[in-house]
Amino acid sequence: MAEAEVAAALTNNEFEPHQKKPSRNKYALACAMLASMTSILLGYDIGVMSGAAMYIKRDLRISDVKIEILAGIINLYSPIGSYIAGRTSDWIGRRYTIILAAVIFFVGAILMGFSPNYAFLMFGRFVAGIGIGFAFLIAPVYTSEISPTSSRGFLSSLPEVFLNGGILLGYISNYAFSKLSLRMGWRLMLGVGAIPSMFLAVAVLAMPESPRWLVSQGRIGEARKILNKISDSKQEAHQRLADIKDTAGIPQECNDDVVPITKKKQGKGVWKELLLYPTPAVRHIFIASLGIHFFAQATGIDAVVLYSPRIFEKAGIKSDNKKLLATVAVGFVKTVFILVATFFLDRVGRRKLLLSSVSGLIISLLTLAVSLTVVNRSKTTLNWAIGLSIASVLSYVGSFSIGSGPITWVYSSEIFPLRLRAQGVAIGAVVNRVTSGVISMTFLSLTKAITTGGAFFLFAGIAAAAWVFHYTLLPETRGKTLEEIEGSFGNFCRKSKKSANGEGLNRNSTGNGQIQLGTNGQNQPLASVD
Repeated sequence: MAEAEVAAALTNNEFEPHQKKPSRNKYALACAMLASMTSILLGYDIGVMSGAAMYIKRDLRISDVKIEILAGIINLYSPIGSYIAGRTSDWIGRRYTIILAAVIFFVGAILMGFSPNYAFLMFGRFVAGIGIGFAFLIAPVYTSEISPTSSRGFLSSLPEVFLNGGILLGYISNYAFSKLSLRMGWRLMLGVGAIPSMFLAVAVLAMPESPRWLVSQGRIGEARKILNKISDSKQEAHQRLADIKDTAGIPQECNDDVVPITKKKQGKGVWKELLLYPTPAVRHIFIASLGIHFFAQATGIDAVVLYSPRIFEKAGIKSDNKKLLATVAVGFVKTVFILVATFFLDRVGRRKLLLSSVSGLIISLLTLAVSLTVVNRSKTTLNWAIGLSIASVLSYVGSFSIGSGPITWVYSSEIFPLRLRAQGVAIGAVVNRVTSGVISMTFLSLTKAITTGGAFFLFAGIAAAAWVFHYTLLPETRGKTLEEIEGSFGNFCRKSKKSANGEGLNRNSTGNGQIQLGTNGQNQPLASVD
Protein backbone atom coordinates (compact mmCIF):
# COMPACT_ATOMS: atom_id res chain seq x y z
CA MET A 1 0.00 0.00 0.00
CA ALA A 2 1.42 3.43 -0.95
CA GLU A 3 1.99 6.10 1.70
CA ALA A 4 -0.89 8.22 0.38
CA GLU A 5 -3.23 5.22 0.61
CA VAL A 6 -2.12 4.56 4.15
CA ALA A 7 -2.80 8.16 5.12
CA ALA A 8 -6.20 8.02 3.49
CA ALA A 9 -7.00 4.79 5.28
CA LEU A 10 -6.03 6.26 8.63
CA THR A 11 -8.05 9.39 7.93
CA ASN A 12 -11.10 7.37 6.99
CA ASN A 13 -10.72 5.36 10.17
CA GLU A 14 -10.60 8.55 12.26
CA PHE A 15 -13.79 9.98 10.77
CA GLU A 16 -15.66 6.66 10.65
CA PRO A 17 -15.09 5.21 14.12
CA HIS A 18 -18.27 3.17 14.04
CA GLN A 19 -17.53 1.10 10.97
CA LYS A 20 -19.39 -2.16 11.07
CA LYS A 21 -17.34 -5.16 12.12
CA PRO A 22 -17.76 -8.41 10.17
CA SER A 23 -20.41 -10.62 11.69
CA ARG A 24 -19.12 -13.66 13.51
CA ASN A 25 -18.67 -16.62 11.19
CA LYS A 26 -21.23 -19.18 12.39
CA TYR A 27 -19.57 -22.14 10.68
CA ALA A 28 -16.19 -21.37 12.30
CA LEU A 29 -17.99 -20.90 15.64
CA ALA A 30 -19.67 -24.33 15.34
CA CYS A 31 -16.37 -26.02 14.47
CA ALA A 32 -14.52 -24.33 17.34
CA MET A 33 -17.27 -25.26 19.80
CA LEU A 34 -17.19 -28.93 18.81
CA ALA A 35 -13.40 -29.10 19.10
CA SER A 36 -13.42 -27.22 22.39
CA MET A 37 -15.82 -29.71 23.93
CA THR A 38 -12.84 -32.01 24.42
CA SER A 39 -11.92 -29.74 27.34
CA ILE A 40 -15.06 -30.88 29.16
CA LEU A 41 -13.27 -34.19 29.73
CA LEU A 42 -10.46 -32.60 31.74
CA GLY A 43 -12.79 -30.15 33.49
CA TYR A 44 -15.17 -32.88 34.60
CA ASP A 45 -12.31 -35.00 35.93
CA ILE A 46 -10.89 -32.09 37.95
CA GLY A 47 -14.26 -31.08 39.35
CA VAL A 48 -15.55 -34.55 40.17
CA MET A 49 -12.33 -35.62 41.88
CA SER A 50 -12.67 -32.67 44.26
CA GLY A 51 -15.69 -34.23 45.98
CA ALA A 52 -15.12 -37.89 45.08
CA ALA A 53 -11.78 -37.84 46.92
CA MET A 54 -13.58 -37.45 50.27
CA TYR A 55 -15.61 -40.61 49.70
CA ILE A 56 -12.78 -42.58 48.08
CA LYS A 57 -10.66 -41.95 51.18
CA ARG A 58 -13.43 -43.25 53.45
CA ASP A 59 -14.37 -46.25 51.28
CA LEU A 60 -10.87 -47.48 50.41
CA ARG A 61 -9.38 -46.28 53.73
CA ILE A 62 -6.34 -44.62 52.20
CA SER A 63 -4.07 -41.82 53.43
CA ASP A 64 -3.90 -38.19 52.35
CA VAL A 65 -0.69 -38.95 50.46
CA LYS A 66 -2.50 -41.53 48.33
CA ILE A 67 -5.33 -39.06 47.76
CA GLU A 68 -2.81 -36.47 46.59
CA ILE A 69 -1.28 -38.97 44.20
CA LEU A 70 -4.69 -40.12 42.94
CA ALA A 71 -5.89 -36.56 42.31
CA GLY A 72 -2.70 -35.19 40.78
CA ILE A 73 -1.19 -38.15 38.93
CA ILE A 74 -3.48 -37.67 35.93
CA ASN A 75 -1.62 -34.42 35.24
CA LEU A 76 1.65 -36.36 34.98
CA TYR A 77 0.06 -38.99 32.74
CA SER A 78 -1.49 -36.42 30.40
CA PRO A 79 1.83 -35.06 29.02
CA ILE A 80 2.43 -38.53 27.60
CA GLY A 81 -0.85 -38.15 25.74
CA SER A 82 0.04 -34.59 24.70
CA TYR A 83 3.37 -35.73 23.27
CA ILE A 84 1.74 -38.54 21.34
CA ALA A 85 -1.04 -36.20 20.19
CA GLY A 86 1.47 -33.70 18.83
CA ARG A 87 2.90 -36.38 16.56
CA THR A 88 -0.44 -37.99 15.83
CA SER A 89 -2.11 -34.70 14.83
CA ASP A 90 0.63 -34.12 12.24
CA TRP A 91 0.16 -37.66 10.97
CA ILE A 92 -3.61 -38.29 10.84
CA GLY A 93 -4.86 -34.71 11.18
CA ARG A 94 -6.45 -32.65 13.94
CA ARG A 95 -9.99 -34.01 13.57
CA TYR A 96 -9.22 -37.72 13.97
CA THR A 97 -6.90 -36.91 16.85
CA ILE A 98 -9.87 -35.36 18.69
CA ILE A 99 -11.91 -38.54 18.09
CA LEU A 100 -9.05 -40.65 19.40
CA ALA A 101 -8.89 -38.48 22.54
CA ALA A 102 -12.60 -39.06 23.22
CA VAL A 103 -12.29 -42.83 22.77
CA ILE A 104 -9.33 -43.11 25.14
CA PHE A 105 -11.03 -41.04 27.83
CA PHE A 106 -14.22 -43.11 27.46
CA VAL A 107 -12.25 -46.27 28.28
CA GLY A 108 -10.55 -44.56 31.24
CA ALA A 109 -13.86 -43.33 32.71
CA ILE A 110 -15.38 -46.82 32.49
CA LEU A 111 -12.35 -48.33 34.21
CA MET A 112 -12.50 -45.77 37.04
CA GLY A 113 -16.23 -46.32 37.49
CA PHE A 114 -15.76 -50.07 37.97
CA SER A 115 -12.63 -49.87 40.13
CA PRO A 116 -12.67 -52.47 42.95
CA ASN A 117 -9.53 -51.14 44.65
CA TYR A 118 -6.91 -48.40 44.66
CA ALA A 119 -4.53 -50.10 42.19
CA PHE A 120 -7.28 -50.60 39.58
CA LEU A 121 -8.42 -47.01 40.10
CA MET A 122 -4.88 -45.79 39.44
CA PHE A 123 -4.83 -47.79 36.18
CA GLY A 124 -8.08 -46.12 35.10
CA ARG A 125 -6.53 -42.75 35.93
CA PHE A 126 -3.60 -43.59 33.68
CA VAL A 127 -5.81 -44.36 30.68
CA ALA A 128 -8.00 -41.30 31.28
CA GLY A 129 -4.85 -39.18 31.66
CA ILE A 130 -3.63 -40.19 28.20
CA GLY A 131 -7.00 -39.19 26.73
CA ILE A 132 -6.96 -35.87 28.57
CA GLY A 133 -3.44 -35.20 27.29
CA PHE A 134 -4.70 -35.66 23.73
CA ALA A 135 -7.61 -33.31 24.34
CA PHE A 136 -5.51 -30.73 26.14
CA LEU A 137 -3.22 -30.35 23.14
CA ILE A 138 -5.49 -30.64 20.15
CA ALA A 139 -8.40 -28.38 21.12
CA PRO A 140 -6.42 -25.09 21.22
CA VAL A 141 -4.41 -26.02 18.13
CA TYR A 142 -7.51 -26.77 16.06
CA THR A 143 -9.49 -23.73 17.20
CA SER A 144 -6.61 -21.32 16.52
CA GLU A 145 -6.17 -22.77 13.03
CA ILE A 146 -9.87 -22.72 12.17
CA SER A 147 -10.60 -19.21 13.47
CA PRO A 148 -10.77 -16.05 11.34
CA THR A 149 -8.51 -13.25 12.55
CA SER A 150 -11.40 -11.02 13.67
CA SER A 151 -12.65 -13.53 16.25
CA ARG A 152 -9.65 -15.75 16.94
CA GLY A 153 -9.42 -14.61 20.57
CA PHE A 154 -13.08 -15.41 21.21
CA LEU A 155 -13.00 -18.79 19.47
CA SER A 156 -9.62 -19.82 20.87
CA SER A 157 -10.89 -19.17 24.40
CA LEU A 158 -13.71 -21.69 23.98
CA PRO A 159 -11.61 -24.66 25.23
CA GLU A 160 -11.26 -22.86 28.56
CA VAL A 161 -15.00 -22.12 28.58
CA PHE A 162 -15.83 -25.80 28.20
CA LEU A 163 -13.15 -26.80 30.71
CA ASN A 164 -14.86 -24.59 33.29
CA GLY A 165 -18.22 -25.99 32.27
CA GLY A 166 -16.80 -29.47 32.86
CA ILE A 167 -15.58 -28.47 36.32
CA LEU A 168 -19.05 -27.17 37.18
CA LEU A 169 -20.62 -30.43 35.95
CA GLY A 170 -18.17 -32.37 38.10
CA TYR A 171 -19.11 -30.35 41.17
CA ILE A 172 -22.81 -30.84 40.48
CA SER A 173 -22.19 -34.58 40.03
CA ASN A 174 -20.47 -34.62 43.44
CA TYR A 175 -23.48 -33.07 45.09
CA ALA A 176 -26.02 -35.22 43.22
CA PHE A 177 -24.37 -38.59 43.88
CA SER A 178 -23.27 -37.80 47.44
CA LYS A 179 -26.70 -38.99 48.61
CA LEU A 180 -26.00 -42.54 47.40
CA SER A 181 -24.23 -45.26 49.36
CA LEU A 182 -20.53 -44.79 50.05
CA ARG A 183 -19.56 -47.68 47.76
CA MET A 184 -21.75 -46.61 44.82
CA GLY A 185 -21.58 -42.80 45.00
CA TRP A 186 -17.99 -42.04 44.05
CA ARG A 187 -17.94 -44.74 41.37
CA LEU A 188 -20.90 -43.16 39.62
CA MET A 189 -19.27 -39.73 39.97
CA LEU A 190 -16.26 -40.99 38.01
CA GLY A 191 -18.05 -43.35 35.63
CA VAL A 192 -20.55 -40.89 34.15
CA GLY A 193 -17.60 -39.01 32.66
CA ALA A 194 -17.85 -41.52 29.81
CA ILE A 195 -21.08 -39.89 28.59
CA PRO A 196 -19.63 -36.62 27.17
CA SER A 197 -16.80 -38.52 25.49
CA MET A 198 -19.30 -40.71 23.62
CA PHE A 199 -21.18 -37.67 22.32
CA LEU A 200 -17.93 -35.92 21.37
CA ALA A 201 -16.57 -38.84 19.33
CA VAL A 202 -19.72 -38.81 17.17
CA ALA A 203 -20.13 -35.02 16.91
CA VAL A 204 -16.56 -34.42 15.73
CA LEU A 205 -17.30 -36.37 12.53
CA ALA A 206 -19.26 -33.30 11.35
CA MET A 207 -16.17 -31.05 11.63
CA PRO A 208 -13.86 -30.20 8.72
CA GLU A 209 -10.14 -30.80 8.90
CA SER A 210 -7.83 -27.91 9.77
CA PRO A 211 -6.92 -26.06 6.54
CA ARG A 212 -3.39 -25.53 7.82
CA TRP A 213 -2.90 -29.26 8.22
CA LEU A 214 -4.39 -29.89 4.77
CA VAL A 215 -1.95 -27.43 3.18
CA SER A 216 0.94 -29.08 5.00
CA GLN A 217 -0.17 -32.32 3.31
CA GLY A 218 -0.36 -30.66 -0.11
CA ARG A 219 -4.18 -30.80 -0.25
CA ILE A 220 -4.66 -27.23 -1.45
CA GLY A 221 -8.10 -27.71 -3.00
CA GLU A 222 -9.68 -29.03 0.20
CA ALA A 223 -8.05 -26.29 2.26
CA ARG A 224 -9.34 -23.61 -0.12
CA LYS A 225 -12.94 -24.85 0.22
CA ILE A 226 -12.76 -24.89 4.02
CA LEU A 227 -11.13 -21.44 4.20
CA ASN A 228 -13.96 -20.03 2.09
CA LYS A 229 -16.40 -21.31 4.72
CA ILE A 230 -14.56 -20.25 7.87
CA SER A 231 -13.26 -16.82 6.77
CA ASP A 232 -15.11 -13.52 7.05
CA SER A 233 -14.70 -12.80 3.33
CA LYS A 234 -13.37 -14.32 0.10
CA GLN A 235 -10.46 -11.88 0.25
CA GLU A 236 -9.52 -13.05 3.74
CA ALA A 237 -9.77 -16.70 2.66
CA HIS A 238 -7.45 -16.00 -0.28
CA GLN A 239 -4.95 -14.18 1.91
CA ARG A 240 -5.03 -16.84 4.62
CA LEU A 241 -4.30 -19.52 2.04
CA ALA A 242 -1.42 -17.45 0.65
CA ASP A 243 0.03 -16.98 4.14
CA ILE A 244 -0.27 -20.68 4.97
CA LYS A 245 1.34 -21.69 1.67
CA ASP A 246 4.19 -19.28 2.29
CA THR A 247 4.75 -20.64 5.79
CA ALA A 248 4.57 -24.23 4.56
CA GLY A 249 7.13 -23.51 1.81
CA ILE A 250 4.70 -24.01 -1.09
CA PRO A 251 5.19 -21.57 -4.03
CA GLN A 252 2.29 -19.16 -4.47
CA GLU A 253 1.91 -20.13 -8.14
CA CYS A 254 1.03 -23.71 -7.13
CA ASN A 255 -2.76 -23.65 -7.31
CA ASP A 256 -3.49 -27.28 -8.12
CA ASP A 257 -5.90 -29.10 -5.83
CA VAL A 258 -3.10 -31.44 -4.80
CA VAL A 259 0.58 -30.53 -4.84
CA PRO A 260 3.52 -32.78 -4.02
CA ILE A 261 5.12 -32.32 -0.61
CA THR A 262 8.63 -33.50 0.15
CA LYS A 263 8.05 -35.65 3.20
CA LYS A 264 11.49 -35.07 4.63
CA LYS A 265 10.55 -31.41 5.00
CA GLN A 266 7.54 -32.29 7.07
CA GLY A 267 8.71 -31.83 10.62
CA LYS A 268 12.36 -32.61 9.90
CA GLY A 269 14.54 -30.39 12.02
CA VAL A 270 11.59 -28.97 13.94
CA TRP A 271 12.92 -30.03 17.32
CA LYS A 272 16.39 -28.73 16.45
CA GLU A 273 14.94 -25.39 15.38
CA LEU A 274 12.80 -25.19 18.49
CA LEU A 275 15.28 -26.39 21.13
CA LEU A 276 18.85 -26.29 19.79
CA TYR A 277 19.16 -23.61 17.10
CA PRO A 278 16.22 -21.23 17.50
CA THR A 279 16.16 -17.78 15.95
CA PRO A 280 15.79 -14.89 18.44
CA ALA A 281 12.07 -14.72 17.61
CA VAL A 282 11.53 -18.47 18.09
CA ARG A 283 13.52 -18.44 21.34
CA HIS A 284 11.38 -15.59 22.66
CA ILE A 285 8.18 -17.37 21.59
CA PHE A 286 9.31 -20.60 23.25
CA ILE A 287 10.20 -18.91 26.54
CA ALA A 288 6.92 -16.97 26.49
CA SER A 289 4.95 -20.17 25.96
CA LEU A 290 6.74 -22.07 28.72
CA GLY A 291 6.40 -19.17 31.14
CA ILE A 292 2.71 -18.49 30.60
CA HIS A 293 1.90 -22.19 31.04
CA PHE A 294 4.07 -22.55 34.15
CA PHE A 295 2.67 -19.52 35.94
CA ALA A 296 -0.94 -20.39 35.04
CA GLN A 297 -0.62 -23.50 37.21
CA ALA A 298 2.08 -22.48 39.72
CA THR A 299 -0.24 -19.81 41.15
CA GLY A 300 -2.33 -22.64 42.60
CA ILE A 301 -5.52 -22.87 40.54
CA ASP A 302 -5.70 -26.68 40.59
CA ALA A 303 -5.03 -26.72 44.34
CA VAL A 304 -8.08 -24.51 44.84
CA VAL A 305 -10.29 -26.38 42.37
CA LEU A 306 -9.26 -29.89 43.47
CA TYR A 307 -9.16 -29.29 47.20
CA SER A 308 -11.84 -26.63 47.66
CA PRO A 309 -13.76 -28.85 50.14
CA ARG A 310 -10.57 -29.08 52.25
CA ILE A 311 -10.02 -25.32 52.01
CA PHE A 312 -13.60 -24.61 53.07
CA GLU A 313 -13.16 -27.06 55.95
CA LYS A 314 -10.08 -25.13 57.08
CA ALA A 315 -12.14 -21.96 56.81
CA GLY A 316 -14.62 -23.40 59.30
CA ILE A 317 -17.28 -25.26 57.26
CA LYS A 318 -17.74 -28.77 58.67
CA SER A 319 -20.79 -30.23 56.88
CA ASP A 320 -20.10 -32.30 53.73
CA ASN A 321 -23.30 -30.97 52.21
CA LYS A 322 -22.29 -27.33 52.74
CA LYS A 323 -18.75 -27.94 51.50
CA LEU A 324 -20.04 -29.48 48.25
CA LEU A 325 -22.52 -26.64 47.78
CA ALA A 326 -19.70 -24.15 48.24
CA THR A 327 -17.67 -25.94 45.55
CA VAL A 328 -20.66 -25.66 43.20
CA ALA A 329 -20.49 -21.90 43.80
CA VAL A 330 -16.80 -22.02 42.85
CA GLY A 331 -17.65 -23.81 39.60
CA PHE A 332 -20.45 -21.36 38.84
CA VAL A 333 -18.22 -18.30 39.34
CA LYS A 334 -15.46 -19.81 37.20
CA THR A 335 -17.89 -20.52 34.37
CA VAL A 336 -19.52 -17.06 34.47
CA PHE A 337 -16.18 -15.24 34.43
CA ILE A 338 -14.76 -17.32 31.61
CA LEU A 339 -17.84 -16.45 29.55
CA VAL A 340 -17.20 -12.78 30.29
CA ALA A 341 -13.56 -13.19 29.26
CA THR A 342 -14.47 -14.55 25.82
CA PHE A 343 -16.10 -11.24 24.92
CA PHE A 344 -13.14 -9.15 26.09
CA LEU A 345 -10.28 -11.03 24.43
CA ASP A 346 -10.80 -9.47 21.00
CA ARG A 347 -11.83 -6.08 22.41
CA VAL A 348 -9.39 -5.39 25.24
CA GLY A 349 -6.52 -7.56 24.05
CA ARG A 350 -4.54 -10.41 25.59
CA ARG A 351 -1.88 -8.39 27.39
CA LYS A 352 -4.11 -5.97 29.32
CA LEU A 353 -6.53 -8.71 30.32
CA LEU A 354 -3.72 -11.01 31.45
CA LEU A 355 -2.01 -8.38 33.60
CA SER A 356 -5.33 -7.36 35.17
CA SER A 357 -6.14 -11.02 35.86
CA VAL A 358 -2.82 -11.72 37.60
CA SER A 359 -3.22 -8.54 39.67
CA GLY A 360 -6.55 -9.93 40.87
CA LEU A 361 -4.89 -13.25 41.70
CA ILE A 362 -2.29 -11.54 43.88
CA ILE A 363 -4.89 -9.60 45.87
CA SER A 364 -7.20 -12.62 46.25
CA LEU A 365 -4.39 -14.96 47.34
CA LEU A 366 -3.08 -12.52 49.93
CA THR A 367 -6.58 -11.98 51.33
CA LEU A 368 -7.25 -15.74 51.44
CA ALA A 369 -3.91 -16.40 53.12
CA VAL A 370 -4.56 -13.78 55.81
CA SER A 371 -8.14 -14.95 56.51
CA LEU A 372 -7.15 -18.63 56.75
CA THR A 373 -4.27 -17.74 59.04
CA VAL A 374 -6.64 -15.81 61.31
CA VAL A 375 -9.12 -18.73 61.37
CA ASN A 376 -6.29 -21.18 62.11
CA ARG A 377 -5.00 -19.17 65.07
CA SER A 378 -8.38 -18.29 66.53
CA LYS A 379 -9.87 -20.46 69.27
CA THR A 380 -13.38 -19.25 68.51
CA THR A 381 -15.50 -19.23 65.37
CA LEU A 382 -15.01 -16.02 63.41
CA ASN A 383 -17.86 -15.70 60.94
CA TRP A 384 -16.29 -12.68 59.24
CA ALA A 385 -13.08 -14.63 58.56
CA ILE A 386 -15.07 -17.61 57.22
CA GLY A 387 -17.02 -15.29 54.92
CA LEU A 388 -13.83 -13.53 53.81
CA SER A 389 -12.19 -16.89 53.03
CA ILE A 390 -15.10 -17.97 50.85
CA ALA A 391 -15.22 -14.57 49.11
CA SER A 392 -11.47 -14.74 48.48
CA VAL A 393 -11.75 -18.19 46.87
CA LEU A 394 -14.55 -16.95 44.61
CA SER A 395 -12.57 -13.80 43.77
CA TYR A 396 -9.50 -15.92 43.03
CA VAL A 397 -11.22 -18.28 40.60
CA GLY A 398 -13.01 -15.34 38.97
CA SER A 399 -9.74 -13.47 38.46
CA PHE A 400 -8.13 -16.58 37.00
CA SER A 401 -10.99 -17.31 34.63
CA ILE A 402 -11.25 -13.79 33.24
CA GLY A 403 -7.63 -13.75 32.07
CA SER A 404 -4.92 -16.19 33.05
CA GLY A 405 -6.99 -19.29 32.30
CA PRO A 406 -8.23 -18.62 28.75
CA ILE A 407 -5.33 -16.42 27.62
CA THR A 408 -2.75 -19.10 28.42
CA TRP A 409 -4.16 -21.34 25.70
CA VAL A 410 -5.16 -18.61 23.26
CA TYR A 411 -1.74 -16.99 23.46
CA SER A 412 0.44 -20.09 23.38
CA SER A 413 -1.43 -21.64 20.46
CA GLU A 414 -1.31 -18.53 18.27
CA ILE A 415 2.31 -17.39 18.70
CA PHE A 416 4.10 -20.41 17.19
CA PRO A 417 4.80 -20.53 13.44
CA LEU A 418 2.90 -23.27 11.58
CA ARG A 419 5.76 -25.73 11.24
CA LEU A 420 6.57 -25.46 14.97
CA ARG A 421 3.02 -25.16 16.26
CA ALA A 422 2.08 -28.75 17.11
CA GLN A 423 5.38 -29.46 18.87
CA GLY A 424 5.50 -26.04 20.54
CA VAL A 425 1.99 -26.31 21.92
CA ALA A 426 2.72 -29.89 23.00
CA ILE A 427 5.70 -28.77 25.09
CA GLY A 428 3.58 -26.00 26.60
CA ALA A 429 0.90 -28.54 27.48
CA VAL A 430 3.55 -30.73 29.14
CA VAL A 431 4.77 -27.82 31.28
CA ASN A 432 1.17 -26.95 32.15
CA ARG A 433 0.24 -30.47 33.20
CA VAL A 434 3.49 -31.28 35.03
CA THR A 435 3.27 -28.05 37.02
CA SER A 436 -0.37 -28.80 37.80
CA GLY A 437 0.57 -32.33 38.83
CA VAL A 438 3.29 -31.13 41.18
CA ILE A 439 0.92 -28.62 42.82
CA SER A 440 -1.92 -31.17 43.06
CA MET A 441 0.28 -33.93 44.45
CA THR A 442 1.96 -31.79 47.10
CA PHE A 443 -0.74 -29.34 48.27
CA LEU A 444 -2.01 -31.37 51.24
CA SER A 445 1.53 -32.11 52.38
CA LEU A 446 2.44 -28.45 51.88
CA THR A 447 -0.45 -27.29 54.05
CA LYS A 448 0.67 -29.64 56.82
CA ALA A 449 4.21 -28.27 56.60
CA ILE A 450 3.51 -24.50 56.42
CA THR A 451 -0.27 -24.34 57.10
CA THR A 452 -2.97 -23.66 54.53
CA GLY A 453 -2.55 -19.91 54.94
CA GLY A 454 1.19 -20.24 54.40
CA ALA A 455 0.61 -22.17 51.17
CA PHE A 456 -1.46 -19.31 49.79
CA PHE A 457 1.14 -16.75 50.81
CA LEU A 458 3.56 -18.80 48.69
CA PHE A 459 1.15 -18.82 45.74
CA ALA A 460 0.77 -15.03 46.08
CA GLY A 461 4.54 -14.61 45.75
CA ILE A 462 4.56 -16.77 42.63
CA ALA A 463 1.70 -14.69 41.20
CA ALA A 464 3.76 -11.52 41.73
CA ALA A 465 6.64 -13.08 39.79
CA ALA A 466 4.15 -14.05 37.06
CA TRP A 467 3.03 -10.42 36.70
CA VAL A 468 6.62 -9.28 36.15
CA PHE A 469 7.21 -12.05 33.58
CA HIS A 470 4.05 -11.26 31.62
CA TYR A 471 4.71 -7.52 31.66
CA THR A 472 8.29 -7.96 30.44
CA LEU A 473 8.08 -10.73 27.85
CA LEU A 474 4.60 -10.96 26.36
CA PRO A 475 3.72 -8.57 23.51
CA GLU A 476 0.14 -8.01 22.34
CA THR A 477 -1.15 -10.33 19.60
CA ARG A 478 -4.72 -9.11 19.19
CA GLY A 479 -5.75 -8.35 15.60
CA LYS A 480 -2.69 -9.96 14.02
CA THR A 481 -2.74 -12.95 11.71
CA LEU A 482 -0.98 -16.07 12.92
CA GLU A 483 1.70 -15.50 10.30
CA GLU A 484 2.31 -11.88 11.44
CA ILE A 485 2.68 -12.66 15.13
CA GLU A 486 6.21 -14.04 14.83
CA GLY A 487 7.39 -10.54 13.90
CA SER A 488 6.26 -9.27 17.31
CA PHE A 489 8.87 -11.44 19.06
CA GLY A 490 12.65 -11.40 19.20
CA ASN A 491 13.33 -8.42 21.48
CA PHE A 492 13.00 -9.37 25.15
CA CYS A 493 12.44 -5.80 26.24
CA ARG A 494 9.82 -4.97 23.65
CA LYS A 495 6.88 -3.23 25.27
CA SER A 496 5.29 -1.21 22.46
CA LYS A 497 2.46 0.98 23.68
CA LYS A 498 0.61 0.39 20.44
CA SER A 499 0.92 -3.33 20.84
CA ALA A 500 -0.20 -3.13 24.45
CA ASN A 501 -3.29 -1.24 23.39
CA GLY A 502 -4.01 -3.71 20.59
CA GLU A 503 -3.63 -0.91 18.03
CA GLY A 504 -2.40 -2.27 14.76
CA LEU A 505 -2.61 1.04 12.90
CA ASN A 506 0.86 1.71 11.65
CA ARG A 507 2.18 1.19 8.18
CA ASN A 508 0.65 -2.22 7.75
CA SER A 509 -2.88 -1.20 8.76
CA THR A 510 -6.00 -0.87 6.75
CA GLY A 511 -8.76 1.63 7.14
CA ASN A 512 -10.97 -0.64 9.22
CA GLY A 513 -8.41 -1.06 11.99
CA GLN A 514 -7.38 -4.55 10.88
CA ILE A 515 -3.70 -5.26 10.35
CA GLN A 516 -2.90 -5.88 6.70
CA LEU A 517 -2.30 -9.56 6.09
CA GLY A 518 1.13 -10.85 5.16
CA THR A 519 3.27 -7.89 6.25
CA ASN A 520 5.76 -7.38 9.03
CA GLY A 521 4.76 -3.86 9.97
CA GLN A 522 7.04 -2.22 7.39
CA ASN A 523 5.17 -3.15 4.22
CA GLN A 524 7.51 -6.03 3.56
CA PRO A 525 6.40 -9.66 3.22
CA LEU A 526 6.95 -11.80 6.26
CA ALA A 527 10.00 -14.01 6.03
CA SER A 528 9.37 -17.67 5.53
CA VAL A 529 9.69 -19.78 8.66
CA ASP A 530 11.91 -22.10 6.69
